[in-house]
Parts: sequence; structure tokens; C-alpha cells
Amino acid sequence: MNIVFAPQAPAADAIAFPVEKGALDRASLRGLEAGARRLVLAAAAGGRFDGEAGSVVEAFVPQNDGTQRVLLLGVGGGSEEEWGKAGGALTARLLTSGAEAAAVDLADAGATAPAAARFAGAAAQRAWRHDVYRTKLPDTARPSLATVTILGAPAGTDEAWAAQKAVTGGLALTRTLVAEPANIIYPESFVARVMAEIDGLGLQATVLGEDEMRELGMGALLGVSLGSARDARLLALKWNGKGSEGTDLALVGKGVTFDTGGISLKPGAGMEDMKWDMGGAGAVVGAMKALAAREARANVVGVCGLVENMPDGMATRPGDVLTSLSGQTIEVLNTDAEGRLVLCDCLTWVQRTHKPGTIVDLATLTGAMIVSLGNEFGGLFSNDDTLAGQLTAAGLASGDQLWRFPLSPTYDKLIDSPIADMKNVGPRGAGSITAAQFLQRFVEEGVRWAHLDIAGMVWSDKDGPNYAKGATGYGVRLLDRFVADNFEG
Repeated sequence: MNIVFAPQAPAADAIAFPVEKGALDRASLRGLEAGARRLVLAAAAGGRFDGEAGSVVEAFVPQNDGTQRVLLLGVGGGSEEEWGKAGGALTARLLTSGAEAAAVDLADAGATAPAAARFAGAAAQRAWRHDVYRTKLPDTARPSLATVTILGAPAGTDEAWAAQKAVTGGLALTRTLVAEPANIIYPESFVARVMAEIDGLGLQATVLGEDEMRELGMGALLGVSLGSARDARLLALKWNGKGSEGTDLALVGKGVTFDTGGISLKPGAGMEDMKWDMGGAGAVVGAMKALAAREARANVVGVCGLVENMPDGMATRPGDVLTSLSGQTIEVLNTDAEGRLVLCDCLTWVQRTHKPGTIVDLATLTGAMIVSLGNEFGGLFSNDDTLAGQLTAAGLASGDQLWRFPLSPTYDKLIDSPIADMKNVGPRGAGSITAAQFLQRFVEEGVRWAHLDIAGMVWSDKDGPNYAKGATGYGVRLLDRFVADNFEG
């Protein structure tokens, strides 16, 4: 969908007016005739509209010898997040309504430049859909809204919108990768799709195939891939936004493009959802695209470990011992605890190759995280309190919220193995924590590290503020804000 900023209203099928909570009597409704104003205010009163963020009142009123579609959009107390909810609500209401163009009047609405840009970004993000395989979509269900024109935006909005536009592009890439079925997106095609999307953005790409990873000794990652006909890949994208060498930050994503559980086969019910077990890798490449598109002043590398976890005669068995790139050995008790095997080799590779001072990994790692947090927060683990605070703040600011969990030597002992350096699962209790403890064993001394378990966040069965049900793009806004606030001085 096209977002346009203009000083005057073009021809539009709908006009929208943002309203702060409790401020309906101060809504400008400029340009509406007196009778039309009365009808809109009456509709608001009848719908008990009070300006709560994301609330909408819609009315059709006589205007200039015709009819005008008018919307009131609640922006609550006027925070950036609330303006974002209003932008998403506008698109949700109009996307398939038959309206092709909408105008939003920000004059006298009290929006700051960041708030106006957040509104526009959410409006554009909420329009994303994946209709590629729907061949018989009714006309009434097809998107009609093509353009949203923002009127009266405050000074400085252009710069803020450029950043939001970059994030919106990154979100679209992430959502597309997550939404695509596993017969379309697998390790090799994931790489090809990403390479096409980032062409011309200045990202430096490194791709390792199985032979190269085998030569390096990445036995943990390759152990997951043994049962699949699809070869594994490691994809690294480097952005040198400072124009100098060195890496400030590494982002590492789990990219299991389909997860059957391997020999420890998952139950059949719901297994189709495992096409999105690459949501961590999807978030990493979406964030890297956003950082490059807005020319972030930071040196960041994004690394994705890409595999399929399938059962066949060559697949890793429960009880097998794998040797990781770090040299540490792992007794595999459950082949469905595969994401940590992928991530551990990626962590070692990025530390040896790029020597980052800070690492953030993202993974749809454990079902236990969904039991703990449902679908409202991602889980956060970190060996550094300052880093944990920075990520929590970025989550609050971006809308991709996080909740911190503990790390402790007490939990660490739960993954000690009697025949290897460690086992890949602990007991039933504290499953998300022992997974994080496993990963911590691969983080070198002095490196700040955080693990984000986003199992409950990359896919939603209901609509959200800036997405329809399905792929959410969780993590892109979080990582972009984290970089902007902490690495771009």
C-alpha cells in the first residue's frame, strides 16, 4: 500500500480524523459541513466512542451534493504506540471496504513527527497479506485500499517516516518467509529469496553449504539436517554502516524451515505450523534489510542457520553424540530439541569469524515458552543486566515486548551428560531456561549475549495492531529499535 504525505487533500473515498481519549469535543473535523459534523458526532455518541487507542467510528454523511465516508480514529493518550494502533485500525477497517484512497487529517491532532510516522508505518504494515495461493478469492475479500494520504504532518515527519518505511519493508520480508509453506521455503530457497530482496542495499553476503560446514566441523547443525533431502545452509549478512571494520553486534537466527521433530516425531495435530520454525532467522534477515535500507550507522552481522529436521534412515537418533564447531560434545536425547543444536554452531561461527562484542539470538525454541508467556511477550535471557535492560526498553518502545527469565548454575547442572559434555535437553521443568543454559555454554568470555525465545510470537491466530492473523513479523521492530537506541551514536 502507498503512503503519501501532502499539504492538501486529494480526492479520497474516505477521510479520517484522529481523536485523543476524552477529546471528542475538540476534534476539528475540518472541511465537513455543519450537518455532516453533527451526524459524525452523533455516530460517535451512539457508538460510545471516547478516543481509546485503536477504536474506530465510521459514518456516511452528505457532503458537497454527495456522500462522504468519515472515520474517527482513537489515539488514546497520544503515545507512539497508541498512534500505531490507530494506523493499523484505519487499514483494518478500510482494506477490503471498497475504498481505494483514504486521507487522514493530522492538523490540530497533536501528533509528533515520530507518532505520525508510527501511524503511517502501522497503516502500511497492516495492509500486508499473503494471497499468493488463493485462486478463488471473492471480490469483496480482495484488498481495495491502495493509498493513504497523510495531511498536516508535523515538521520532521519525512525523516521519521523514512525509518518506518525501512522497517515496514523488513517486516514484509519476514512475514513472507514465515508464511510460505515448507515446499517453497527451505534452506536453499530461503537464501535465494533473501538475496533477491537485499539486492542493491549494500549488504555483504556469505553463504556456506554443507561441504564447507562439514570441513569447519559444524557437527551440531549438520546433525539436525541429516534426515532431510534438503541441504543445510548458513547465511550471513553484514552491514558496515560506520564505514569501518569490526562488528558491534551479531544477530543470530534459528532457521528450521520445517520441523517434524526428527526421529522424536511430533504429534501429527498442528505439525503444519512448523513451517514457521524459522521465525528467528526470518526476523534476523528482516531486521538486516531494514538496517541497510535506512543506512543505520552501526556495524551489524546477521547469521541464519538454515536446516530441515526430518526423519529418515540417516537421521540423528536419540542417544547419538554430536561434536559441535566449538569442540564441545552433545548427547542428543531428543531430536525435537534441534534449534539449540543449530544455534550453538552459529554462535561459535560468528564469534570466530566476526568477533562481535554483543550477540542477540532469536529462536522459536521451546513450547515451554508458550506455556509460560502465551502469545503476549517473547522470553529474554541474558548474561548482562545492561543488555537485558536495553532489549526490554526497545521492546516497550517498538511494541515487540519481552519478559526476562533467570539464568543460574543451578539450572545449568540439569543438562550435564554422563557420556558427553552436555545433553540437549534437561528434565520437563524449566524447559526454556535449560535451553538458554545450553546456548550460554557456547558464548565466549567477555561477550554480551541475549537469547530471545519467540516461540509464541511469530504467528498469531488473531489480528494484532499492525498485522492480520498469521505471520506477525515479530522481532524486526525490536531489533531495529535496539540498534537505533544503543549502537548509533
